[in-house]
Amino acid sequence: MSAITRDEVAHLARLSRLALGDDELDHLAAQLDQIISAVARVQEVAAEDIPPTSHALPLTNVYRSDENRPSLTPEQALSGAPAAEDQRFRVPRILGEEA
Repeated sequence: MSAITRDEVAHLARLSRLALGDDELDHLAAQLDQIISAVARVQEVAAEDIPPTSHALPLTNVYRSDENRPSLTPEQALSGAPAAEDQRFRVPRILGEEA
């Protein structure tokens, strides 16, 4: 794989609207070349018989099954509330909006 050139880095900087100095262009060219080489090495190692994975160990779903269960009636749920109105909790107005 060919090395990334200083001119290519300058072109990328223009496309990205980055103002880079000469020293920065030289420095980034070397760094980007190392990154591209590292990616190329990883691509060489990847084999077709190894499936892609997102985790090292297999994960299983830990959720319980979804089933209907008895719940509180509105009266039971509101029994401990300091104020209720129309089967709902009544709370103080905080925004000063009109109803």
